[in-house]
Amino acid sequence: MEPTHNIRRLMDLYRTMSRIRAFETAALNAHKEGVVPGPLHVSIGQEGVAAGVCLNLTTEDRITSNHRGHGHALAKGAGVQGMMRELFGREGGHCRGKGGSMHIADFSVGMLGANGVVSGGIPIAVGAAQGLKMLRSSAIAVCFFGDGAINRGPFLEGLNWAALYNLPVLFICEDNGVSAFTATDTVTAGPGVIARAASLGVPGVTVDGNDALAVDEAAGRLVAEVRGGKGPRLLHAKTFRITGHTSTDAAAWRDPADVAAAKARDPIDRLGLLLADRGVATADLDALRLAVFEEMEAAVNDAKAAPWPDEAIAYEDVQDVGAVRFSGVSA
Repeated sequence: MEPTHNIRRLMDLYRTMSRIRAFETAALNAHKEGVVPGPLHVSIGQEGVAAGVCLNLTTEDRITSNHRGHGHALAKGAGVQGMMRELFGREGGHCRGKGGSMHIADFSVGMLGANGVVSGGIPIAVGAAQGLKMLRSSAIAVCFFGDGAINRGPFLEGLNWAALYNLPVLFICEDNGVSAFTATDTVTAGPGVIARAASLGVPGVTVDGNDALAVDEAAGRLVAEVRGGKGPRLLHAKTFRITGHTSTDAAAWRDPADVAAAKARDPIDRLGLLLADRGVATADLDALRLAVFEEMEAAVNDAKAAPWPDEAIAYEDVQDVGAVRFSGVSA
């Protein structure tokens, strides 16, 4: 960790990571209560990537996410109440309770949506970047995806198109080493994501994703290059997901030694130690953590009390242009 960050920026990183951890912990507890339908894909242990990248973005910048996207949405500024209601499937959610955990979007802050399809956000981000370039906007697009996504077609197609048209897009590979339950390196040929990106004309750098400051600094450089018209870039952030694949996965397949080693590199704890070394009182850090957990507890209580969506809105937002409207009779 470099000593160049001021305390305010360090605290911004610490607060964002703490909010992500608190949100997902509260959501997991609610799922265990049976009040959140469907499984959740959380990113506990990976918070440094979302926080470090999004600290360098503006509201006008666009991001796309994957099925593990709560942290990206929060770091980009999506409202907690709307996010929690969306997880609960309630009215007032960012997608009116119809998208759920894997499809949260908040266009007001440039969050174009999470995506349940592995690598599905890549072409969306590339399309957004092309639109921004056509509009001569100074905004950029940022795409978060996991290491498993590099073995799917949209990765090749997306990076090829972005490089070909010199688009303002930053690709973020959150490499937690696991594709669902499978070690990614056992199903990935060649030297990995940086080499693949370079072969397509997209320069990339690797960083310790559990070091929020290192992510912040690397992302800051790459964002400046992309925004400056130098074309697409890729950030490869190596991290670790402490939890299982979903909220229903006890992760018994994990090597306990690997989990223990990852917890010793926890991005929030590491930054907390640095802040304490810089003179921030431990009591102040504890108070911040307590405040964000109380914020998320309030969001859970709000979501529990929120109404279910009216059945009348079920078919709203569904494109039917060019289709025969369903009228109860055959066309």
